[in-house]
Amino acid sequence: MENYTFSLLNMYRYGDAFEQYLMLRKKFFVDTLNWGIPHDSKVEMDQYDNPQAHYSLVVRDGEVIAGARTLPTTARWGDHSYMLRDACIGRLTSIPSGLVSEAVVTDAVWECTRLVVADSVTSMRDRIAVLGLIVDGLMDIAQPLGGQTLMSLSNLWLHRALRKLGHDCDLWCEPYVNEDDGHKYAVMAMPINRLPVFVPGATHMPQPSMVHAPSLV
Repeated sequence: MENYTFSLLNMYRYGDAFEQYLMLRKKFFVDTLNWGIPHDSKVEMDQYDNPQAHYSLVVRDGEVIAGARTLPTTARWGDHSYMLRDACIGRLTSIPSGLVSEAVVTDAVWECTRLVVADSVTSMRDRIAVLGLIVDGLMDIAQPLGGQTLMSLSNLWLHRALRKLGHDCDLWCEPYVNEDDGHKYAVMAMPINRLPVFVPGATHMPQPSMVHAPSLV
């Protein structure tokens, strides 16, 4: 397994990896979870897939089997910032607006979204290993740009899985039930702290160049 990290501006260096990731997102979030989010017959892609975003993907034998997206909480693109902040100010009706009392806006906190693992990763051991690679990639992206904390609105299974990996992950709100899929979600956060996690046969391919989001509040 290999970890690819990149932004939209240098994704061409990794062939069709980004397209594969969007296809994987469509299969899971739209076809399986029935989320009402922007998509076509092939891919899922929304307003947060913009030049401010960065990606951490896991590739096995040329196939993208997992990935996640991250944005600094200072990100702005048109009328949008980052997902949780836009929800807090009422721009996203699919996410409750009162999950956190105040939206974070700082280079020190990065939001992670669209975490997905392919069905072909069947064993729990492999899924945890894949998650470890994704998280390492997200940290490699955020830390050089001032990131100190990763934050995510995610299914509660992620909270348990991150703790299994040894990360100190805390909940920032009370869990709620998503109306689309019936699963429990919560805002969670953990400090950026690279851990010596053993992942058999895994390598990391660092991002060749990173684009820093401008500091806009």
